[in-house]
Amino acid sequence: MFIADYSAKNIYDEMFSNEGFPRKSYDFVKTKMESLGGLELLKRSSSAERALMSLGITFTLYGDGGEQERIMPFDVIPRIVPSEEWSNIEKGLKQRILALNLFLNDIYGEQKILKDKIIPLDIIQSSTGYLKQCIGLKPPKDIWIHITGTDLVRDGAGAFHVLEDNLRCPSGVSYVLENREVMKRTFPELFEKLNIRQVYDYPYHLRSMLENLTDVSDPVIAVWTPGVYNSAYYEHSFLAQKMGVYLVEGTDLIVENHKVYMKTTKGLRKVDVVYRRIDDTFMDPSSFREDSLLGVKGIFEAYKRGNVALANAPGTGVADDKVIYSYVPKIIKYYLGEDSIIPNVPTYLCSEEADLKYVLENIHNLVVKAANGAGGYGMIIGPKSSKQEQEDFKELVKADPRNYIAQPVLNLSTVPTLISDKIESRHVDLRPFILYGKDIYVMPGGLTRVALRKGSLVVNSSQGGGSKDTWVLG
Repeated sequence: MFIADYSAKNIYDEMFSNEGFPRKSYDFVKTKMESLGGLELLKRSSSAERALMSLGITFTLYGDGGEQERIMPFDVIPRIVPSEEWSNIEKGLKQRILALNLFLNDIYGEQKILKDKIIPLDIIQSSTGYLKQCIGLKPPKDIWIHITGTDLVRDGAGAFHVLEDNLRCPSGVSYVLENREVMKRTFPELFEKLNIRQVYDYPYHLRSMLENLTDVSDPVIAVWTPGVYNSAYYEHSFLAQKMGVYLVEGTDLIVENHKVYMKTTKGLRKVDVVYRRIDDTFMDPSSFREDSLLGVKGIFEAYKRGNVALANAPGTGVADDKVIYSYVPKIIKYYLGEDSIIPNVPTYLCSEEADLKYVLENIHNLVVKAANGAGGYGMIIGPKSSKQEQEDFKELVKADPRNYIAQPVLNLSTVPTLISDKIESRHVDLRPFILYGKDIYVMPGGLTRVALRKGSLVVNSSQGGGSKDTWVLG
């Protein structure tokens, strides 16, 4: 089934070399899945899909037709990362988070990196994620970035690159945990044979990290969700349940005497730590957006006074800006005196005159993105776009060059994927999840997102993408 139908020429494939031979890490998986035969593989795939549907693993898709709740598509052929490769990824992610955290401490404090002209001042001040309200802020334990989801891609030679950093409210870890449970039931024989590193203890590490943010013994912890209509509501409720903590909305919280309380049937109960899944500027109408109906009046002041801990810290969005992303190698060098272990994708800044000229002349060969876009929106993939789309996007870039970057089109690596009754190559990325508490924990694996449309490079679920289980071999 694999040999007859599968082709992965001229692109780095996770399972097969360019010569068509299986990579060592995939030997047993390939042999076992072929021995099952096509009908049995389809049967197990259908069983896995039914299991995920019964669990209600959904996301909300927003579009012209309104809101649609959908099941996250899932493919049963795993993505495997050998232990030696993972070791390098883990080191690189820890390095990156350490440097970005020092960067946030600095730009909201002494601003040495700006005084030393490593990053232009106007780049920081013009970032929508830079919050002047956070200047002088000292978060608990000097940690700003508690939960991160960093998107990684392979280039044509198989080398990993950081595509972007997600430092505000990164989502997707619930799919990782549920995908793993379903795969263990679908292919128990593979888990018996292979030494696959576990991910089930992520909620334990997450809770421990949140507890570390306060000196209160047995702290009251809450996951703050915007509500049931948020696209990631399933994940919010899932994580609260797995950690054994409260799930709250803004209407469930109140601030009195600069302390945060949760409304309960027995009266008010003080909350010590809040894992917020709500954007910075919607968090507190008295400090940020006055029109926010999701926020809690006074919570930011309570945070500044040290009466409640928030994860992630307000203001982290500036390090999430795709323009700031281009400076991360310099940030790492400045604060740690080291070269980046995992390099960035080469990036053109449209705010730079020479880069802007190049981008406008070569937009047909580039990926151009909004600096604060997400979900596959606010971008154009040049080779996949029409002349008119390119001309329209040029006008957007020229109107606000600071808000756009461009990158070469990467031939993302592929993984064999079950499409109907055939196995075909599909492009993937990888989002590992990192927790920064007493130390830095990197989940072994992460969310492999797969572009299910043939030839597509857009892996986002909002754009028709699905997911795979990611196995890090021990």
